[in-house]
Amino acid sequence: MIFKNRKNPRLQYYDYSSEGGYFVTICTQNRFCTLGKIENGIFVDNDTARVVLECWLDLPNHYLNCVLGEFIIMPNRVHGIIFITNNRTDLKSVPTSLSEMIRAFKAFSTRKINKLSNTPGKQFWQSRYYDRIIRNEKELDKIREYIVNNPLQWELDKNNPKNFRQI
Repeated sequence: MIFKNRKNPRLQYYDYSSEGGYFVTICTQNRFCTLGKIENGIFVDNDTARVVLECWLDLPNHYLNCVLGEFIIMPNRVHGIIFITNNRTDLKSVPTSLSEMIRAFKAFSTRKINKLSNTPGKQFWQSRYYDRIIRNEKELDKIREYIVNNPLQWELDKNNPKNFRQI
């Protein structure tokens, strides 16, 4: 399906391979709660969530300019901080952009999840993701706090299926 009037969520003239911090949110397809559950404000993982965590933690092994910050898995999405650093002396190529890292994370994790679930070719993640450029230390601290406390807010979360409005 093509969305002709869909706005690109990325800043038009921003270089997403430039050094800095990025807060990303990646949602499962149709926001299905396939990554585990929240019980008493604590995330309880499953095999799928463990694959997602493994693929996330593996990103710096594929992208030398990638440094990971806080990360949380929720039942239907992940939140994480990625720092892109361009000061590595062992970088020989052009720095990789945030979108390339997210594309690879989605591809790696989807492939492994589909193998685990015996669902070849099934789309696991939504096609897009949300990002926020972290502009300063104060904002970084607020985002870190948001990530760490996210499971505590699940009961009130608009993405919790219990809170979906019935039509």
